[in-house]
Amino acid sequence: MEDARESRLGLGLAALGRPAYLAVGHAGALGADRSVEGLERRTHEVLDAAYAAGIRYVDAARSYGRAEAFLASWLGARGLRPDEIRVGSKWGYRYVAGWRTELPPGTPHELKDHGLAALAAQLDETRGLLGPFLGLWQIHSATPESGVLDDAAVLDALARVRDGGVAVGVSASGPRQADTVRRALAVRRGGAPLFAAVQATWNPLEPSCGEALAEAHASGVRVIVKEALANGRLAPGGDSAEAVARAARSESVDAPADAVALAVALAEPWAGTVLSGAASVEQLRSNLAALGIEARAAGRVREALAALREPPGAYWRRRAAMPWT
Repeated sequence: MEDARESRLGLGLAALGRPAYLAVGHAGALGADRSVEGLERRTHEVLDAAYAAGIRYVDAARSYGRAEAFLASWLGARGLRPDEIRVGSKWGYRYVAGWRTELPPGTPHELKDHGLAALAAQLDETRGLLGPFLGLWQIHSATPESGVLDDAAVLDALARVRDGGVAVGVSASGPRQADTVRRALAVRRGGAPLFAAVQATWNPLEPSCGEALAEAHASGVRVIVKEALANGRLAPGGDSAEAVARAARSESVDAPADAVALAVALAEPWAGTVLSGAASVEQLRSNLAALGIEARAAGRVREALAALREPPGAYWRRRAAMPWT
């Protein structure tokens, strides 16, 4: 799935398409205006800055509030062609928060549904917004427990999407991401691998999927890294940001913690695209400094951060407990 339109650093819209997200500093980055109109303007501003900086991959999802709609309006306003940018989106979750930032305890912001009916409905919705720009369509946050990779009807439907000209992929989530990635690599339809891309969380706190992602890369599958900043924990203001800054200084790397953490992910030889989840132009510009950090230096910083690694179960429990702000 290598494509000249794609860039090493991509932009994910999870923090821009809805008024609340589970990331350190999200509320401060978005500011006071979280109206639909306000967030559409903000999304366009960040997309403008990303495109000007050379970012050519944008990642959305049906559950990211109005992210697909905001992206569609930006594409139309800028007059871009499908061959000038690559767009990926995901199905399998629905946004149910009703544009509210605070919900009653225990009330989810999004609901999972990996069934065949959800696939059909969400494909129609995504195509209705993104049309010919949709280049990659992914299962959203598959886990071994969800069973989606063992659902023959769903896999057959995805094969029809692939055969119709849209690449299909799978994003993984949870402490058993490596199992999900390996299961996805084994899925074949029509005598060929079904999935052209895998997307997974990888960062110095949770690097457990690294070997499986290396296997994916070696098999010709594109690897997309999400949550390289551990939902803001590795960015300024996060609980592990100072440790990243110290490690960077020890290797004579002069860059903010977020850029360093992204550079560590970019330095992995299997990483095709690493996503920035910037919620503002300022965050994006800070993230972009990652591209100026030499890969060997980033690799040394990663070694210096080895002590930060958390058991996968503990990492994902902590992530699940983060507040939506």
